[in-house]
Amino acid sequence: MSGTRSNTPRALRRRTAALLALPLAAAAVLGGAVAPAQAATAEHSAGPASLTCQGKGVDPAAKARYRTETVIKAPLHVIWDLQTDVEAWPSWQKPAAPMTLKRLDPGPLRKHSRFQATVHLPPADVTVIITSTIRQLRYGNCLRWTGPADGPGYHIDGTHVWTFTKVPGGTLVRTEETHSGPQADPASDLGLETWLTDLKTTAESAPCH
Repeated sequence: MSGTRSNTPRALRRRTAALLALPLAAAAVLGGAVAPAQAATAEHSAGPASLTCQGKGVDPAAKARYRTETVIKAPLHVIWDLQTDVEAWPSWQKPAAPMTLKRLDPGPLRKHSRFQATVHLPPADVTVIITSTIRQLRYGNCLRWTGPADGPGYHIDGTHVWTFTKVPGGTLVRTEETHSGPQADPASDLGLETWLTDLKTTAESAPCH
């Protein structure tokens, strides 16, 4: 695996790692590295040592790990509907590269549901396929999914946890993600800050809220 890493340009590794946040973590959002102070603040503010959904969390031995949170001034059901309508994610998240996103099974998102993002990364002409599986889901409370990202000379395994808690004036949304594999980037926020910002903006501007 070390040979694979050396053949992948660092810029491509970082860009692709950022793209993984959406599907591996519930495809492509604009993320990237954050300053150490920012990462430390986000990790400190996120409360528990590790987020869990039905007793299951992220990979404690993963090379890359990031956790953050925000309060969204919108009803929990509005936020939950945005997060669980997988195929609509690209309509409110900022795409970083040409991609397609599809469910691999019908019906509402539930345990064992699967979805797949295909991301094309120009100018390197690399295609990465990210296949995610819902492992735990508690309606209105939490989501956890896992899955690999694979492409030429590229492999990452990701785990992503989301929790949702009603608070005065809105909903506290917490999220944590880990990446394992030769291209995992411990200096990246894994795209989570941008995802939360987009979720907050969209939920707070929803007409039904």
